[in-house]
Amino acid sequence: MKIEHVAIWSPDIEKLKAFYATYFSAVATDRYQNNKTGFTSYFLTFKEGARLEIMHKKNILPVEQQNQEYLGYAHLAMSVGTKSEVTRLTNQLRKDGYHIVGEPRTTGDGYFESVILDPDGNRIEITC
Repeated sequence: MKIEHVAIWSPDIEKLKAFYATYFSAVATDRYQNNKTGFTSYFLTFKEGARLEIMHKKNILPVEQQNQEYLGYAHLAMSVGTKSEVTRLTNQLRKDGYHIVGEPRTTGDGYFESVILDPDGNRIEITC
């Protein structure tokens, strides 16, 4: 058994699609649109086969405060292969204006990682 995909709501799936394609080499399917319900989505596929569905529909409630932790979804961890790539990508994201929540470091459980927020405020751990 495996997790087939994870899905997240977004106020702007075009912006989110571009983010994951630019920084994590995601490849998107054609945009799905259900005109009756107003639902739209993309499936993003990553090099190793993991998939993320990004979805939009009017009237989905936003998170009250970004950069706060809530029960449920906590983060998405993206492995980029090496410590130097974690650091390089973190610095590139900082330069490009993204919020860095946690600087590159080795955690207590042995991961070398940084933590950033994607354009919608979702936490992304960049690991090796």
